[in-house]
Amino acid sequence: MPTNKIINSFEEAVADIPSGSTLMVGGFGGAGGQPTRLMLALRDLGVNNLTIIGNVAGISKTTGYGWPEHLEPIDQGIFFESGQATKIICSFPVPGTTNPLSDIERAWQEGKADVEIVPQGTLIERIRSAGAGIPAFYTPTGVGTPVALGKEHRIFNGQEYIMETALSADYALIRAEKADTRGNLQYIGTSRAFNPAMATAAQITIAEVDQIVEPGGIDPERVGTLSTYVDRIVERIPGDPLP
Repeated sequence: MPTNKIINSFEEAVADIPSGSTLMVGGFGGAGGQPTRLMLALRDLGVNNLTIIGNVAGISKTTGYGWPEHLEPIDQGIFFESGQATKIICSFPVPGTTNPLSDIERAWQEGKADVEIVPQGTLIERIRSAGAGIPAFYTPTGVGTPVALGKEHRIFNGQEYIMETALSADYALIRAEKADTRGNLQYIGTSRAFNPAMATAAQITIAEVDQIVEPGGIDPERVGTLSTYVDRIVERIPGDPLP
């Protein structure tokens, strides 16, 4: 495993991602913890038939949530607008009542994409389970709803549960505040929500960071992801206007 994981450009960092890949894309709500530059580089790469795993789907472009007013919002919808993604697994797709429709909603309505909705707590636990080597788990969340259809049901201590399976990916595109050259990561704010778990659940993890420091430049108490899980790191240009 290389001790220096710095990649010189976002384009180089995603250059080997092939069509047909399953990708985890970090973020929580709006631009919070979103690997915006990696997403744009992947879009420009032109690969297709992608499956995207993320939390909120399509909220930024339709509502502007978390974005400065003078910038055009970017979210996972860019892969559906370009026709590169054919499925998303998420906890909160923007509803079809928004005007304009999100790119994900439009693709789904036109039969160009599948949408799998997973309760937020279940989604993060499916991702965490993959990173921990746990193939499946039981949860009461979703019992009696369409979420439970086709899933194994069990009774524990008199309460009904459904079985959910672990969720892994070929690549994880994540965002952190700081990295050292070995790949240890420090997070800030809502970037702590999904990025750390996603880093453990993919075959290759690529981190977009605001700053790269030498080993020892991150307080050990602030390390949110160990270097073991990180394969590539790319530093944003200081003063980059995009969240």
